[in-house]
Amino acid sequence: MNKKNLPIIIGVAVVLVLAVVLGVVFLGCNGNNDGTTTTTPTTSTTKPNGGNGDAPEDQEYKLGLGLVFGETKNTEFNATIATVVTDKDGKIVLCRIDAVQNKYTVNTEDGGFEFTNFKTKRELGKNYNMATWGANQDNNGDGIVKEWYEQAEAFENYVIGKTAEEVKKIPLQTLENDFGTNGYIIANDDALLSAGCTIQIQEFMNAVVKACNDDQGVSFKANKTFTLGLKAISSDDGSSDGDDEFAAKLSMNVDFAASVVIDGKIVASLNDAIQPKVNVDYEGNVTKTEDERTKREKKEDYGMGGKPYSPDHNGDGIVKEWFEQSAAFSAYVVGKTAKEVEDMPTKVFETDGYIISAEDDLLNAGCTIQITGIKAVVAGSVNNAR
Repeated sequence: MNKKNLPIIIGVAVVLVLAVVLGVVFLGCNGNNDGTTTTTPTTSTTKPNGGNGDAPEDQEYKLGLGLVFGETKNTEFNATIATVVTDKDGKIVLCRIDAVQNKYTVNTEDGGFEFTNFKTKRELGKNYNMATWGANQDNNGDGIVKEWYEQAEAFENYVIGKTAEEVKKIPLQTLENDFGTNGYIIANDDALLSAGCTIQIQEFMNAVVKACNDDQGVSFKANKTFTLGLKAISSDDGSSDGDDEFAAKLSMNVDFAASVVIDGKIVASLNDAIQPKVNVDYEGNVTKTEDERTKREKKEDYGMGGKPYSPDHNGDGIVKEWFEQSAAFSAYVVGKTAKEVEDMPTKVFETDGYIISAEDDLLNAGCTIQITGIKAVVAGSVNNAR
């Protein structure tokens, strides 16, 4: 090599190296009009959708609860309950459905009565016997009739991604057949029928729409997997036998609750109750109260605030309405596990024997009502979360 050309070769090599370095730098930069450069980051976000992903930032959701009354027959009382989680656009992220079908018998000789079932349809599971009892209700002709809880789950999955308005508009059809289901109103969407939901679905639809539009629903934020649970517990408190003059009075009390759960702890919760009265005479004729609203829905009409029959259990001179006390309890249990809700201390109020909270924080928040039933359904909703 000619030594005279060495400096030239070295110089060219240096220029080439600098060009490569500068090219790498500029590939990662964007030029602005002012001559500065800004690095463009690469990001990805996965939105949580009720147990199917994590997100780097909290996202806003709403928990809602809804109940619709069903037909009261001579031997049973019915209601359907739904809870939903909706996103900021009002679309359903998770849905859970259950139903109470409280059955009873009345002795036409002495007016006495006996409850024969207090389990919900979901709790009965296969013992509800829809697959067997409803074998002649193969409403879509596929040769399969699924259990009630399986059909409810098919509907729960079907409404994910839908708004309340879209649930209202789910296409329906009225059956005309000779199999005992003539006049039934079922889905007219093969996707839902093929998923196994072939029963009447108006009450499913109405309960879900009410839950979506719950004006007392609660908002929460989440950035990771969450689940949703629903629980209902029935009791006959306040019922009385009939006699020669009066019909049997059946109090179909149902406490119910829904909870959103992350890592076993409540992040949002709602509870509600109904107290329908059913009167049954010796002939088995049934009458019931006409006000088909839950305690939360009645708000001030429930008439708890300041009434003589609503004692001031914590002595602060204030008795709040039932829906306000319910909301106070729901807010108080956020962050608790099912066991912690179950173990919340209580005390017996000496005047009326009510079992109320023994925690000053909860009493001062305005929840001074009897809370045994509320504790049970809230804890149950956490245990049922899926």
